[in-house]
Amino acid sequence: MRKLFHSLLALAVLDAALSLPSGAQSARPLALFEREQKDRPCYDRQTQPQSAVTDLHLHPQPFGGKSIPYPQMMSYLDRADVRFALLYGIGQTLPYDGQCAYYLDCVGIPAQPGFKNDFENAANYVEYPQKDLHVALSMTFPDLARPEEIVAGIKLLDREYPGLFQWMGEVNLHKEALRGNGHEPADLGDIREWGPFMAVLAERGIPISIHADLGDDANPTRNLAQMSEVLRLYPQNKIVWMHMGLSRELTTMNPQEHIQLMSQFLDQNPNLYLDISWTVLAEAYFNTPEKRAQYAQFFNRYPDRILAGTDFVAAAQKTFEVYQKEANITGAILADVNDEAFRRIALGQNYFDLAPNLGQKFQAPSVCPAAGSQKL
Repeated sequence: MRKLFHSLLALAVLDAALSLPSGAQSARPLALFEREQKDRPCYDRQTQPQSAVTDLHLHPQPFGGKSIPYPQMMSYLDRADVRFALLYGIGQTLPYDGQCAYYLDCVGIPAQPGFKNDFENAANYVEYPQKDLHVALSMTFPDLARPEEIVAGIKLLDREYPGLFQWMGEVNLHKEALRGNGHEPADLGDIREWGPFMAVLAERGIPISIHADLGDDANPTRNLAQMSEVLRLYPQNKIVWMHMGLSRELTTMNPQEHIQLMSQFLDQNPNLYLDISWTVLAEAYFNTPEKRAQYAQFFNRYPDRILAGTDFVAAAQKTFEVYQKEANITGAILADVNDEAFRRIALGQNYFDLAPNLGQKFQAPSVCPAAGSQKL
């Protein structure tokens, strides 16, 4: 009963935090995370938001059609008390002159990797600097099935926007939902040709976020060989496995089996991290008290290997309320993790440690001891 009360209380706090009106004073200003700030207060989970201060999986451009204007999207983050955003492009975009904002509404229409989103994100980043948010850019142009073109693409972004791109992804190794739009998964031969661009990323300390479907409901580990080969060949690279390998095509995998599999991968690959964004995960795997408890315990065991975000796609018709709802759904489980995991995941320490040079500027505050407990 007490656990249920605390979960309900945490969700109420989360809803309140995500409803922060525009112009209201933040419960956790950017200064709270700046290393140079002295005598920073601890973070009180009983009174401050239980939501993530990071959105490390945000798509400011949709698959096709018009986007939410960039300043408006930034205002959504500010109102939701998000202070750190990682901007992805879309791994495969629909034709610019089409009528679809979402690929599943246009099955049969090709969706192709390209530079369009990367240039739009960079142009907006430069034109609309943010003082209350820390924004970072990720290059999403690579076609992993055509690795020979990727190093040249990195050099192009270097010339146009030197030093701005500190991440790569979300890039698609295998995304079954896009097969109807011409997506070609990278095969084992393609993966073996990634060496040149993966060497560039490793040298610069740039992480790569990879969407790699584990499988589907009929065969949950159908595609496991692809990600296994990536991790075998490129152990020196910082790799983020998006959505923990889950998808709309894989919503019925036994949570214990999934957690055991992910644990094995984390144990065997010290540079592997897991992204827990997307409402699909929350609705299919964090949707009962039993399953939610299993995943919260899993995150507690690997507190330094998990990254939080929404996977929000900023199609023009989406309102702040839509962003609020997705942030609420994807972040609710963070109320159930222990203080160490909360500090590292929800308060961003994992991101600060992972992104190039970010840890020199930012540090998550300590979490206040709960009333009646001893300080660790």
